[in-house]
Amino acid sequence: MSDLTLSQAIENIYASIKNNNDELDAHIAALKAAMAAEGAKEAVFEPAKLAQSNRQGRKIMQSYFKKKGVAVSFSA
Repeated sequence: MSDLTLSQAIENIYASIKNNNDELDAHIAALKAAMAAEGAKEAVFEPAKLAQSNRQGRKIMQSYFKKKGVAVSFSA
């Protein structure tokens, strides 16, 4: 994995979600590495950029990312 910034890793997650979750696990691993490098405790996503921005979609995303070791929150 290359040295991605946290914002680049998050943008890759958005692109993966729009492409039917293509390589999502690899992008989550890159996000986790970027978070560790920058000392971030959680990744903040914008609900408007998600395929399912409703509460259920956000909770599913939080649950999946938590299983991968990444804490997720959403901007207001």
